[in-house]
Amino acid sequence: MELLIVMAIIAILMLIAIPTMGNMKRYANETSAMQSIRAINMAESQFENTYPSQGYACSLTALGGDPHSGPPTAANAQMLQQDLATGVKSGYQFVIGNCTKNTSNGNDRVTGYTITAQPLTVGQTGNRTFCSDQFGAIKFDPTGGTNCTQNLSQ
Repeated sequence: MELLIVMAIIAILMLIAIPTMGNMKRYANETSAMQSIRAINMAESQFENTYPSQGYACSLTALGGDPHSGPPTAANAQMLQQDLATGVKSGYQFVIGNCTKNTSNGNDRVTGYTITAQPLTVGQTGNRTFCSDQFGAIKFDPTGGTNCTQNLSQ
């Protein structure tokens, strides 16, 4: 009888712990997404300083690149880890878009961008979508959509 009681207590503890483990994985993915957005913003700033005539990069592949492929270029800047430069990391998909360009003397210079980090499966790999731009503030959409209007500090 005592063994059945111990087994019942263990079963109850497992039922409590399993959903918590799922939440911890989602929170870990969200934290990774926020840190990845910060890394992309830092790479964008470094890219703009290194290639001032280009401005910001308008793709993750331009920020990434294989260090064994030769010296860095504007199309292969090698400023971002290769796993993040693919656009998918820790259950999130990352995209650089909404690039604004200024044309001067026939040369396009990117002066603004938006980074979006959206969960691959809302509710499983993450709950919130995160966004940022050239100013570096991170906002989020609590529903996992692309309408990032809430400041992360709220």
